[in-house]
Amino acid sequence: MSAQSAEMTTAELASSLRLSLLRAARRIRSQRVNTTATLSQLSALATVNKCGPLSAGEIAAVERVQPPSMTKILAALEASGWVARASHPDDRRQSIISITDAGRQLMAEETRARDEWLAERLVDFSAEDIQKLRDAVGVLDRLGSE
Repeated sequence: MSAQSAEMTTAELASSLRLSLLRAARRIRSQRVNTTATLSQLSALATVNKCGPLSAGEIAAVERVQPPSMTKILAALEASGWVARASHPDDRRQSIISITDAGRQLMAEETRARDEWLAERLVDFSAEDIQKLRDAVGVLDRLGSE
């Protein structure tokens, strides 16, 4: 097999994988409990839930969005009661954002709904396919974190 045909195989895999991941992610995202929260808001809320209290700039960096966009997202989350602001201990110009009990409840409901939907689909898969998915989780995690 030549280097060029190996590249084509990799390119074809990349294209197929991209389409499959996009379709799967779209289907999972559509399993919403609370549609008043945008997907951007849920993503920021998930970051605060996972990483603990953070500054707006830190959340923007994790989410890979510009700080002005994150400011709007956090304002909406705060207005909904899903996050709370506290003074930054070292810099009075900044706030520390933490998740509220209502925000934790929203995250739990969203996660449960999506996990249940996905689990229902996996019931019809063969044991071999389930094992393939188990094996792929680590690879996909690595792909998503690079």
